[in-house]
Amino acid sequence: MIVDIRTYTTLPGKLNAWLALYEAEGYPIQLKYLGEPVGYFMSEVGVQNQVVHIWKYDSMADREKKRGAMQADPAWQAYLKKSAEAGYMQHQENKVMKSTSFSPL
Repeated sequence: MIVDIRTYTTLPGKLNAWLALYEAEGYPIQLKYLGEPVGYFMSEVGVQNQVVHIWKYDSMADREKKRGAMQADPAWQAYLKKSAEAGYMQHQENKVMKSTSFSPL
């Protein structure tokens, strides 16, 4: 199993607007292709204006298949365009990590 950990940093004062757009338009599409995330979190202490979401996959091939299908969906492309045009995002970081032999996931 692997996990895809994505950290998004919005511009100051834009976090709630980005979350509202994502929840209404992006999240339903991701659920359709990726299933339920492991978790979706926003910063409370430390670096502000950040959201971290974690998705699990059986393998890199599983991740590529699911994300490829999502990328091919015109609704996902329309959401990405709308999100980019809104200009809420400052930075994105993505990590794909694999489990250790003793990990509970």
